Amino acid sequence: MKLWSKGFEPDRMIEEFTVGRDRELDLRLARYDVQGSMAHIRMLESIGLLKKDELDLLIEALEDIADVIERGDFVIEEDVEDVHSEVEFMLTARLGDIGKKIHSGRSRNDQVLVDLKLFMRDEIRHIAEAVNRLFDRLQALSEEHKDKLMPGYTHMQVAMPSSFGLWFGAYAESLADDMQMLVAAYNVANQNPLGSAAGYGSSFPLDREMTTRLLGFETLHYNVVAAQMSRGKTERAVSMAIASIASTLGHLAMDVCMWMCQNFGFVSFPDNLTTGSSIMPHKKNPDVFEIMRGKCNRLQSVPNEIALLTANLPLGYNRDLQLLKDIIFPATTELIECLDMAEFMLGHILVRDGIVDDSRYDYLFTVEEVNRLVLDGMPFREAYKKVGLEVQNGSYSPSRNVRHSHSGSIGNLCNDRIAEKFRSIASKIK
Repeated sequence: MKLWSKGFEPDRMIEEFTVGRDRELDLRLARYDVQGSMAHIRMLESIGLLKKDELDLLIEALEDIADVIERGDFVIEEDVEDVHSEVEFMLTARLGDIGKKIHSGRSRNDQVLVDLKLFMRDEIRHIAEAVNRLFDRLQALSEEHKDKLMPGYTHMQVAMPSSFGLWFGAYAESLADDMQMLVAAYNVANQNPLGSAAGYGSSFPLDREMTTRLLGFETLHYNVVAAQMSRGKTERAVSMAIASIASTLGHLAMDVCMWMCQNFGFVSFPDNLTTGSSIMPHKKNPDVFEIMRGKCNRLQSVPNEIALLTANLPLGYNRDLQLLKDIIFPATTELIECLDMAEFMLGHILVRDGIVDDSRYDYLFTVEEVNRLVLDGMPFREAYKKVGLEVQNGSYSPSRNVRHSHSGSIGNLCNDRIAEKFRSIASKIK
């Protein structure tokens, strides 16, 4: 029997099509469903819809279910629609009519909404922790290799001197920008929808401020229609943060693949972290970073997938929204896996020294020569023309001394300032 049963069962094909992957995906929501139910029934007791002894029995039973979930033994039976139904049926089997009282003042709409908000809030915390680990690794590498010069490129042409300190540090600071997106998603998720019921509230005198406090939300979705409208909007905000991080990580993966190529040879990894070829015995392939690049490119499509799924839906709940779980649940897992793999691999990266001593990088230093002449008093356009003519007639001879001292440059990476910025942003996710 279904929670919504009116004395008939749906056709088996209809049930399988509409339930979809809910039984599988909802296992990740089980702990949050219990958490939300505990807050809800405490509120119900406070407004007189449950007796104290009934509350005590329900809390004890829910705590037992929570223990089953934490042990990994919780299952959603084959003939049960979703996690909400499973938890309520378990309570009813144990407590009879008392178990049936848990749904007063609540719809499955706001029940799944609060589960998803709690889930995404935790997933954002896990993502932030993984971003933090990668940030620390990048900053450490930036400091360790700050004096090792490498070519900088524009249009994929040799441009100006860069350094490994600058390269690693660039990705660290880029993660600070991504963290801003994650904080924004966290703020969207950190609002309580419980009490909005099916989207139009309840005639019960629900204390929504109480459940907001009990569940640790920063605030609540006050307007009950707006609360229901947050289904899809929250997932979209989270997906945009995921895509932002994936963009940074995918770009880093591409750089590593390129720098590992023998035509560059800037970085390498121990043999056991690379893969080989079935025909070419010399190959040491960057498969980890290629797969990471592919996964991150795919993750950047998630906001668009959510946008297309939710575009122009009429006001109120629509069953299309169930499919959001199929999109966002795997995305959070995949992003964390990519972040952790990047941090692990960078912990073993081997950086080559003396790269720019090669004559092919002579022209890296033309701007340095122009700037030297300007500092000696020559007008910039004259200095530019002089060095340009030397390049053209083959008389240019580089000086490989680099004197960059301004904030954020090769000689002044400002990693401490970047760390302060990052920590300040990350601290907003609590």
